[in-house]
Amino acid sequence: MIDVVLERRFPRPLEAELVRTLTLEAQPCFDLHRIQWQESLLARDGHRLICHFQAPDVESARIGLRQAGADVTSLWGSTVHAVPGLKSSEWAIANVLVERHFAAPVTFEAIQALENAGAACLSNHRVRFLLSHFSLDRQRMHCLYHAPDAESVRLAQHQAGMPVSRLWAFQRIAPVDTTAQP
Repeated sequence: MIDVVLERRFPRPLEAELVRTLTLEAQPCFDLHRIQWQESLLARDGHRLICHFQAPDVESARIGLRQAGADVTSLWGSTVHAVPGLKSSEWAIANVLVERHFAAPVTFEAIQALENAGAACLSNHRVRFLLSHFSLDRQRMHCLYHAPDAESVRLAQHQAGMPVSRLWAFQRIAPVDTTAQP
């Protein structure tokens, strides 16, 4: 099984309950193609959605999600890199996502070195890095942080010299979600 990320944008805002309902209604397609929904991250304004799945491969996810009615234009395989020893209950507190896009492939280690060098900037703004989804083509990355707000992450990233394509606060939606934020 590999980790697969689906990025979606919507002209009208979505509600968390609709995301959960639609995802659960797609379960028969997911079962057929052995897709496991891990979580979805819905932007606070409801216009962006990142869904994390595990599947046998990207093509199985593409077929199953397409059959379930999803736009799979921005679907990609990834590796997940969490802070060592981080428990799933700890990463569930993430509330800000940073999107990074690279013109040419990069290594995870190169980006992690930048993150490590900027650790003081993160700490100064009470920003905690939790985990990343790093694309298999090595040209994009989503990083999850826990912070007082998105602006704290924006400032810390800027001061640390980190590449940022987009940054936004989100609400986590999961199959069994006891950590949902109001």
